Amino acid sequence: MQAVFALCACISIIAVALICIFILANGVPAISEIGVFNFIFGKNWKPSQGIYGIFPMIVGSLYVTAGAAIIGVPIGIMCAVFMSKFCPKPLYRILKPCIELLAGIPSIVYGFFGLMVIVPIMQDIFGGNGKGVLTASILLGIMILPTVINVAESSISAVPDSYYEGSLALGATHERSVMKAQLPAAKSGIFAGVVLGIGRAIGETMAVVMVAGNSTVIPNSITSGVRTLTSNIVLEMGYATDLHRGALIGTAVVLFVFILIINLSFSALKNSKKAG
Repeated sequence: MQAVFALCACISIIAVALICIFILANGVPAISEIGVFNFIFGKNWKPSQGIYGIFPMIVGSLYVTAGAAIIGVPIGIMCAVFMSKFCPKPLYRILKPCIELLAGIPSIVYGFFGLMVIVPIMQDIFGGNGKGVLTASILLGIMILPTVINVAESSISAVPDSYYEGSLALGATHERSVMKAQLPAAKSGIFAGVVLGIGRAIGETMAVVMVAGNSTVIPNSITSGVRTLTSNIVLEMGYATDLHRGALIGTAVVLFVFILIINLSFSALKNSKKAG
């Protein structure tokens, strides 16, 4: 069994390595041909004219991901605290399956919900077509909730009861014991949930395509249309050829580096807080 487990681990590592090799082998030559600076900081994406600048898509991904984190992370953490320490058991038996059901809903269904419900609300409030940064952020904020809630709740529940009981013994209230004793002890797991949630927000495609507006310009407001890196790939890969196809794979390289930087940043932040 030890050999079987080791083989499974090796297969997982090899699969990730092959994906990385494929992306780099096909994307880096295209980036080199276009020019690293022109590709990353170019503000125009016009494949028919041989112009490949993905800076608007980088900015769009940053805006949408940040918006989703601002909306989804606080709600997810507070919901996890409520479910683990404040929720009555009869209500918990209803909420828990509902949250797990949210995690299993396909992305296209979320996108359809955003198109039919959130977009009309944005039209009534802000005017225009209702598609843009804010709409995509709200939808992605809803989509990352199950991930953040489940991981954060498990981390909070795993904290030993002695932390809570010791705080009560010192005279703290139930709420203060939870927020000041148990929640800080679970911050490592909560960070993991936040990273996983943000990772889903960055990598989401179909739902964003349906509600973001897909404009290849830098957004000048939260209601402006936007195209993310993932949307750019899925919208054009079906008919792309030669350098155009290579530029789209190069977009995947930038996305890969982008996700890696975010993960390393969260890891460094978590380690710095531990050291402090």
